[in-house]
Amino acid sequence: MRSESVGRRRFAAGIAGFACMAALAAIVLLATSAGGSNGTYTVRAIFDYAGNIISGEDVKIDGVKVGTVGSVTATPAAKAAVLLNITNPGFQDFRADASCTVRPQALIGEKYVDCLPTQPRVAGTPLPPPLQKIAKHQEGEGQRLLPVVNTHSPVDVDLLGDINRLPERQRLTIILNELGAGLAGRGSDLSAVIRRANPALQELDKVLAILSSENTVLAKLAVDSDRALAPFAAVRAKVADFIVQSNTVAKATAAHRGALARNLQLFPPFLQQLGPAMERLGRFADQTTPAFTDLGAAAPGINKAFTHIPGFSSSSTKFFQNLGKTSKLSGPALLATQPLLKRLQALGNAAQPFTGNLASLLTSLRDTGGLERIMDFIFLGASTANGYDSLGHFLRAEGVGTACLTYGIKPSSQCNRKLFSTTGVAEGASASGTVASAASIDPRTTGLVMARTLAVLKGASPAQAREKYPGSTPSISELTAAAPASGSGPTAQPVGGSTAGTTYYAPPAEGSSAGGLLLNYLLGN
Repeated sequence: MRSESVGRRRFAAGIAGFACMAALAAIVLLATSAGGSNGTYTVRAIFDYAGNIISGEDVKIDGVKVGTVGSVTATPAAKAAVLLNITNPGFQDFRADASCTVRPQALIGEKYVDCLPTQPRVAGTPLPPPLQKIAKHQEGEGQRLLPVVNTHSPVDVDLLGDINRLPERQRLTIILNELGAGLAGRGSDLSAVIRRANPALQELDKVLAILSSENTVLAKLAVDSDRALAPFAAVRAKVADFIVQSNTVAKATAAHRGALARNLQLFPPFLQQLGPAMERLGRFADQTTPAFTDLGAAAPGINKAFTHIPGFSSSSTKFFQNLGKTSKLSGPALLATQPLLKRLQALGNAAQPFTGNLASLLTSLRDTGGLERIMDFIFLGASTANGYDSLGHFLRAEGVGTACLTYGIKPSSQCNRKLFSTTGVAEGASASGTVASAASIDPRTTGLVMARTLAVLKGASPAQAREKYPGSTPSISELTAAAPASGSGPTAQPVGGSTAGTTYYAPPAEGSSAGGLLLNYLLGN
């Protein structure tokens, strides 16, 4: 039991030791991937000259400190390797086009390193690749290498001043001797050093390269410039005057710069108000477009009307002169109508109740359909008084103008007639009077049926009418046989009109009663 517990303790201790070693390895790996043993981003920058650069100096980007100088060592190629420890996480991403320059920081000769992680470029342009790491088993392995072509070491002013301490002959001798001894057979190296020593020369080379690639465009620009400047050369005097006048305007503008500044301050509010106003103007233009289109179509007629206005004015002059003369003559007559107008006014005031009632009556007739009913009454009354049979139109009723048509409040001896006699002809003088009136009908000018009808209307009985006017009336079949053949049937029917669809009554043979004769009359038989 004791051996098993000891074995378990050893196994747990081994697992814990392995975990500690794994954690330590992870820390070392993170530190190595960051580019340095202390977790910083280390760049190994190679310079041609690194005088007065010591450990601990600042590394800046656009004037902001982002790190410090680690160490400065010499390389086998007689260059200076400067370790740049970038501690600011936001700048630990140097690209292949990065550059660093040694610059003076104080008058006593202290220097610092000014770097640019990548060159400016147009938005959307892909970034260059990151700086390459130094391979294993090489000096500075794991560090980011910034080659000498990306660094600059300007010659300090104090070094140039040191040469001027000796006489000119000795100074020139020293310069020639030193340059001859140090640069013998190294002209290309000297050219590269000079270019790297002055960044302006590198930028000049870039500018010249760009201009060289655009020489065709520049040549065309020169030709086009000559062509464009030729018209200006022809009017050079006017151009010079324009410049002089522009100077005058500039002076006047400068004299009123306060008002112009005020105008510029008020210009944004003006634009804010101008926008809605222009929108309203646009809507107004859209709405008035049809009107102006119609006006354009009517423009010839309007022009013609204005053209004829002078002639119309000349003609109207004579008209107004005659109107003035007529007014002079008609003035007294109009004045004389004033009493009549007063009487008409009084009549109008008195007629207001009647006109009000008449207006109410007409309104009621219009709203309730009374006018239509009146027209129906006239139409139906006319249809009742006028019949239509197979022979044509005939009159069912006849108005007789006698004294009975007048209105009276007292009985009149002249108005004693009745439609039918209820007493018969044997009742004294009344019957004799009826027979006498029936006898006044002339059968030569009146038809047999009409004569009998008129006799009955004047008070005679049907027997008295037949006795007074003997004879036989034709039957329906006789009238039909006597009518000309039409090929459409034995009996002709009315065609449309107010009597369309009339039902005809075929009477039996005349009897001794008055109802048969009157019914034949009313039904148009």
